[in-house]
Amino acid sequence: MAVAALSLLTYGRTARQGAWTGFAFGLPFFVLLLKWLHVVGWDAVIGLSVIESLFLVLMGAGFALVSRLPVPSLWPLWTACLWVTEEWARDRVPFGGFPWGRLAFANTGSPFTPLAAVGGAPLVTFAVALTGGLLASAALALWRLRAEGRLSVRGALPAAGAVVVAAAVTAAGFAVPIPTKADDSVDVAVVQGNVQQAGMDFLGRPMKILNNHVDATLDLAKDVKAGRIKKPDLVIWPENSSDLDPFQYREAYARIDEAVKAIGVPVLVGALVDHPRKPGYVFNEGIVWDPKDGPGASYTKQHPVPFGEYVPFRKELSKIITRLQRVPRDFYPGDHTGLMKVGPARLGDVICFEVAYDEIVRDTVNAGARALVVQTNNATYGRTGQPEQQLAMYRLRAVEHGRPVISAATSGISAVVAPDGTIEQRTKEFTQDVLTARIPLRDGTTLADRVGATPEWVLAMVGVLSCAAAIMIGRRGRTDKKGQ
Repeated sequence: MAVAALSLLTYGRTARQGAWTGFAFGLPFFVLLLKWLHVVGWDAVIGLSVIESLFLVLMGAGFALVSRLPVPSLWPLWTACLWVTEEWARDRVPFGGFPWGRLAFANTGSPFTPLAAVGGAPLVTFAVALTGGLLASAALALWRLRAEGRLSVRGALPAAGAVVVAAAVTAAGFAVPIPTKADDSVDVAVVQGNVQQAGMDFLGRPMKILNNHVDATLDLAKDVKAGRIKKPDLVIWPENSSDLDPFQYREAYARIDEAVKAIGVPVLVGALVDHPRKPGYVFNEGIVWDPKDGPGASYTKQHPVPFGEYVPFRKELSKIITRLQRVPRDFYPGDHTGLMKVGPARLGDVICFEVAYDEIVRDTVNAGARALVVQTNNATYGRTGQPEQQLAMYRLRAVEHGRPVISAATSGISAVVAPDGTIEQRTKEFTQDVLTARIPLRDGTTLADRVGATPEWVLAMVGVLSCAAAIMIGRRGRTDKKGQ
């Protein structure tokens, strides 16, 4: 409905009017969506919301332009492509983009969701936007008939046709089979150790978070030994589950080793590790810790969060924004996917916000991951709605790649999501908990994995070309009028 409303509000307007409409639509949307950033400061909420709204400024102008193109029945197609164009740009710039607020992420349990297995999140966005545009077209056609005072069955055919096509697009997802058949399975335990407190100072005392995860794992080992719980094949700890670098602090290393030896299976540990050659830089890593061999393979987060995990233009901005001193060290990006062998399973690890980025998740699956793991730490934004937004992304990724998604969070929400997007288990926030589940391992890939970003690029370019065509036609019309 919101898509239809924006389409109607920009129809027949000038590009400038469309731009202001896009901004008026985008700013309150992003403020409400990103209000969890108030933990950092309301200036951060407003600042990021304004930046994200600028993309809707361009989209609103584009909506107004393409509404003047010939063949009015194609207007919903152009607006749907422009919506993909807007998300394509917003997912990439500035500083690597910020994909929050995509239409696809708001449709993780809707009839549109299965389309993710065909063309990824961009196809879901396109289908939702196209449906909204078609409903807007139907409403506009009926309004014109009423205004002209010539309501008739024949006159209502364009509106009826638009509604029928909208219904067909909505129902298209039901025709898409979601691959869920397992080639193998593995027993997994997810440890949520909890944190001392919520907010920016969630770390609390040194070793506190690590000890929480160690203690929860030791309790799990006791339950296994007593026969109350089946022994897992592997254990997943969250991002930052070790709040000290285990390679720099012997006590941290010893405590992790104690827990891993007690449970007797490999544990995927989340830790911040000092860069060995660049002082002042740190790796955000997932480390496979074996009960016999100790730490082994690791994955380094490829997409650190700007202003949260590193500070662009640090020297200049720190003089103006003293709060940036709370990010004392910059996270150094990794250069390879999170494919790792953890016990008997070949897992694909992505860390926290990386789950929002299509390419990072897709590359991990195409590298050979049989299941997806999201190590995350949302303690800063606990009880703000942000963890639920991220959980919705897990559901879409599960369907998109036909893989289970296992989320391990320091303070919640940890979850087990089936390949069809169903949430099989989840924890509450700010509790210590352990999830155990048998998850399917899959080798096959979805069509979305095989075609990659091609549908997104095609739809985005169609959106750009439709705007270009509208501008050219408009200029030609003005030139013809001057010539007369």
